Amino acid sequence: QFSPHSPSPPTPPHHTPPPHPTPHNNMAAMAVSSAMTSTFLAGQKVSARAQRVRSNARAARVVVRAEEGGDIVKADRSKDKLYFASEQSLSYLDGSLAGDFGFDPLGLSDPEGEGGYINPSWLAYAEIIHCRWAMLGAAGCIAPEILGKAGVIPESTGLVWFKNGVVPPSGTFEYWCDPFSLFFGQLVLMSFAEHRRIQDYRNPGSMKDQYFIGLEAALGGSGDPAYPGGQFFNMFNLGKDNMDTMKLKEVKNGRLAMLAMLGYFIQALVTGVGPFENWSAHVADATSNNFLTSFAAVGGSF
Repeated sequence: QFSPHSPSPPTPPHHTPPPHPTPHNNMAAMAVSSAMTSTFLAGQKVSARAQRVRSNARAARVVVRAEEGGDIVKADRSKDKLYFASEQSLSYLDGSLAGDFGFDPLGLSDPEGEGGYINPSWLAYAEIIHCRWAMLGAAGCIAPEILGKAGVIPESTGLVWFKNGVVPPSGTFEYWCDPFSLFFGQLVLMSFAEHRRIQDYRNPGSMKDQYFIGLEAALGGSGDPAYPGGQFFNMFNLGKDNMDTMKLKEVKNGRLAMLAMLGYFIQALVTGVGPFENWSAHVADATSNNFLTSFAAVGGSF
C-alpha cells in the first residue's frame, strides 16, 4: 500500500522523439541527391567520351608500327624516297602502301578527315583499280590504230579510240550485233562484275560463299580485295618471290597510264586525230608538230 510519505518512484527519463520528416522535405532531399548523382554520372560520361575522342585523335595523328618484339615505334622513313612530303602527310603515311612516297598535299588520306568514301582504305583501293583500268585503256586505245596501220587487222576496223565503240547513237560501226544491243549487254555484264567486286571489298573472301557456276573457290580471293590473286587474277603466279616489288611496279605503271589517258583525251580534243597519228607526225617533223603548235592551232599562234 502506497504511503504519501513514501518516496515517489523514479520518473523515467523523458526522450523527445525526433521530428518525423515531412513528405515534402523527404522528396526534396531525394531530388537533390538524384540531381547530384546524375550530374556526377554525366560528368563521368562526358569525361570518358572526351578521353576517347582525344585518344582516337592522337592515334590518328601518330602512325606507329608494331615490330616483331612487340614494341610500338614510329615508322622511320628517313631512308625512303619521298616527294614533296610534309610533316602532316608523314604522320599517317608510314610506307606500308605500294607507291607511298609521302605525297599527299591535299591530305586526302588523312584519317582525321575521312567521311563516306573518302577514307584511306577506299582511296588506296580505288587508286589501284583505276591504275589497272588505265593500263588496259591506254593499250586498248592505241592498239587498233597501230595494228590497222601495220595491216595486221583490216584498216576498216583499225579506228581511232574515240570512233571505235562509242556510246550509241554516236557509234555507227557495225559489230556482230547492233550497237544498242552491244552497249546494253556490256552494261549488264559490267554491272554484275562491279557488284561482285564491291561486295568483295566490303566483305573480303565472301565471294567463295556465293554460288557462281562452280567457280567459287577460284573467285574466293586472298583476303586482300586489291590483290585477290588466284588462277584467274594471277594466273602466272607473278610476285611469288618479290610481291612488294611487283606491287610497286604496278602502281607506278598505273599512274603513268592514268596520265597517258588524260593525254589521249586532250589530244583528241585539240588535234582531232588518234595518238598514233600524233606520234607519227611528231617523229616526222618535231618542229611543226609538238605541244606548243598543237595548242596554237586552237588558241591562236604565239
